Amino acid sequence: MADAVRVVAADDPVRDLFSPAGELTADAQARLGLDAAALRELYRNMVLIRRADQEALNLQRQGELGLWGQYLGQEAIHVGAVTALRAEDWIFPSYREFGMAMIRGVDPADMLTLFRGLSHGPWDPRKFHFAPLAIPVATQVPHAVGFAMGCRFKHTDEVVLSTFGDGATSEGDWHEAMNFAGVFKAPVVFLCQNNYWAISVPLSKQTAGSIADRAQGYGFPGIRIDGNDVLGVYAAVRAAATRARSGEGPYLIEAVTYRMGAHTSSDDPIRYRLDSELQAWNAKDPITRYRAWLEQQGTIDAGLVAAIADEAESAAQAMRARLLSLSPAPPGEAIYGRVYSNPPESFIRERGEFEASLESD
Repeated sequence: MADAVRVVAADDPVRDLFSPAGELTADAQARLGLDAAALRELYRNMVLIRRADQEALNLQRQGELGLWGQYLGQEAIHVGAVTALRAEDWIFPSYREFGMAMIRGVDPADMLTLFRGLSHGPWDPRKFHFAPLAIPVATQVPHAVGFAMGCRFKHTDEVVLSTFGDGATSEGDWHEAMNFAGVFKAPVVFLCQNNYWAISVPLSKQTAGSIADRAQGYGFPGIRIDGNDVLGVYAAVRAAATRARSGEGPYLIEAVTYRMGAHTSSDDPIRYRLDSELQAWNAKDPITRYRAWLEQQGTIDAGLVAAIADEAESAAQAMRARLLSLSPAPPGEAIYGRVYSNPPESFIRERGEFEASLESD
């Protein structure tokens, strides 16, 4: 007799928070437990990371950065997801999660040294529980699963968030990570930022079905939600992380949003994207939408909105000034730094020989 088909449990604490259309229900929103200050902080963080994103693009256009990939329009996912996690939970990002790193406390000027050619790894992942930005598509997904299994073996209750775009779901690395996580019930939350474009390839030419529905084939649940709703993202990631933390295994969240900017600063989206499509998504801007809701609730007013905008402007200018004042890391540190926690003697000797050869040149 063939083995029984593995069925995903009907009891789904994430899906219970959302309508069939992927919208956070009013009842679930009321039970988030976020006070007025926390609600305002979500807005503040979205404004801060959007202004930093724009300043990074300005720097690239002025020749100060080699490349930049905007996350304009995806701020709700960045802020909602990170806020939903515990500080000890880990995040394995793609190359577009600059805003997530800012929310985790990584200095944005330090991060930009990567795009300025001054550093290969400008922050200590162990300090922020935030892995390096992954430039190759989908390579961070199996890394996240492997790290999650390490957490399991260490008997900690850490959860790992793996973030990626819709294009990554066409990669073999993504499939292997999903399959491994499902088999071994790794404590990992897979967060797909479905922004409808994999460089210049639209979603309709990437996949014939729902990304979230693929999770069932790997033996765990998935859900498609509104990625421009910061409260919805927060609720979904928090519930999925709680589920993983309790030993129930992985979860796939497909957060539907839109890439308002170009793929990177070297891309020209007007060659393949209709302006009417962009305008339609402009009307769904996550920051404008959330601000309107806060105003309706009486949680924010024009004075505070202006103050937050001023703070974001000052922070962006401080980021610029600090970046332009930074120098490259010493060659020895750039190549050998953060390789071992406790380097062996052979490694220390090799580093010493390398640095000595530089001094003799």
